[in-house]
Amino acid sequence: MTSIATKPLKYLHGYAEDTRAQVEQLLANNRLGEWLLNKYPSGHGVRTDKALFEYVQELKQACLRGAEALSKVAFDSKLQVVQHALGTHTTISRVQGSKLKSKREIRIAALFKDAPAEFLKMITVHELAHLKERAHDKAFYQLCTYMEPSYHQLEFEVRMYLTHLDASGTRLWGQATPGEA
Repeated sequence: MTSIATKPLKYLHGYAEDTRAQVEQLLANNRLGEWLLNKYPSGHGVRTDKALFEYVQELKQACLRGAEALSKVAFDSKLQVVQHALGTHTTISRVQGSKLKSKREIRIAALFKDAPAEFLKMITVHELAHLKERAHDKAFYQLCTYMEPSYHQLEFEVRMYLTHLDASGTRLWGQATPGEA
């Protein structure tokens, strides 16, 4: 059985060795979850797909007014973080008469339904950036940081949360409050 301290940091590949060592130390001391909760004490208030659609539309309107319209935005319980999908952006094309109609959809992994607002914004920004830039290239990340200046730090902290989940299996946010099922 692999101990928490020696479990591979699969979500943190590509980060500097000293950064990974700090995360490993937090894991070894069983303090990564505590660190995340201190920085982000509560989850966001976006509870429904309708509220998520409105949230994404507001962000799109503020940052990407000329981008194509979205037909659907939803939390998706089928997205697997294991496959590194925190969210997806898809274009669905259908023939209607003699015209080709396309619809844009964004789906956010249901795991983030209870995450901090900053994590939801980072994932939303990432998916919205795909409306303009398909590839994960320099232009894509410039657009992400235009919409959210702390994008790279937030992405790292989301990866830290995924590392925490991988090591402990314990969600930090979203314990049901009275009256919430």
